[in-house]
Amino acid sequence: MANSRSAKKRIRTNARKHLRNQMYRSRVKTMVKKAEQSIVSGAQDDEALRLAVKTLDKAAVKGIIHKNNAARRKSRLMKKFNAARQETVSAGT
Repeated sequence: MANSRSAKKRIRTNARKHLRNQMYRSRVKTMVKKAEQSIVSGAQDDEALRLAVKTLDKAAVKGIIHKNNAARRKSRLMKKFNAARQETVSAGT
């Protein structure tokens, strides 16, 4: 248990930040999952992908995830999206 006032305050601020970080991480996971589902379903609309990239960038800017982590996730999403688009183009031709 913390003894000093500053240590007690640090515990309170850490708890608030933990909740905020948890919320953003959950949002990132949800958006990435929705984007992957839209890619797999073959939806030509890339709105879910755009939202996933946007939330990853926001989380990286706020320090919730590292910028390289966000870049890696965006790269993997775009790779899946482009591969799926190539499949539809080659299947249509």
